[in-house]
Amino acid sequence: MYTSELTKYSAKADIGQTSRILVVEDEELIREMLVVALEEEGYGVIAAADGRSAIEYLKSCESNSGDLPFDLVLLDLMLPQINGLDICRLLRHQGNSVPILMLSAKGSETDRVLGLEVGADDYLTKPFSMRELVARCRALIRRQRLSIVPQVPILKYKDVSLNPQECRVLVRGQEVNLSPKEFRLLELFMSYTRRVWSREQLLDQVWGPDFVGDSKTVDVHIRWLREKLEQDPSHPEYIVTVRGFGYRFG
Repeated sequence: MYTSELTKYSAKADIGQTSRILVVEDEELIREMLVVALEEEGYGVIAAADGRSAIEYLKSCESNSGDLPFDLVLLDLMLPQINGLDICRLLRHQGNSVPILMLSAKGSETDRVLGLEVGADDYLTKPFSMRELVARCRALIRRQRLSIVPQVPILKYKDVSLNPQECRVLVRGQEVNLSPKEFRLLELFMSYTRRVWSREQLLDQVWGPDFVGDSKTVDVHIRWLREKLEQDPSHPEYIVTVRGFGYRFG
């Protein structure tokens, strides 16, 4: 039964969907309604009819990719074989942060609190409207995506490393203090090593197109940067002057 359902719904889950949802629900009518409603909203859906089937599928996904290929799990509380609370505990024990929306006919405050305490992100009591369910799914997926901070790579060149997220610069293993403009200049240089920048281009990129002032401010900041980066500022190896054009890094 589990295999046939998996085949039935996985076809649509693979067609470039932006969000994928695992539905674990033992009542066939409710499961079918959930799948139809979510697919009409453009989600890719995989469905399982009992807890053991869901666990086996989740394990197979982890062994193949190392991560769950879902943006949300809709999890019925009262499932055959392995209930929803145990599945939720297992996912959280494994350190998986996929959003979980728990569905249950039990609507008491104690049941809702228990579901949230074991790791569910939201709790919806049956019967519910499909419109409300879809809205809650959309909100949970949006919240999860907003919480993910993209990793910005650390920039390295010879003995200089720059961490954009921490705004830290190490030179020969020692941290140096840079002003905001110095930091942005160095970040620009290290993002495009060997590229030659004119003073006007550097002003536009670092100071902004509305900057009003002398272009020699670039030369002043370059001199300050050299004093902090170079072993011999009069013979720079990092920030090099390209006569008649501007500056390059490296």
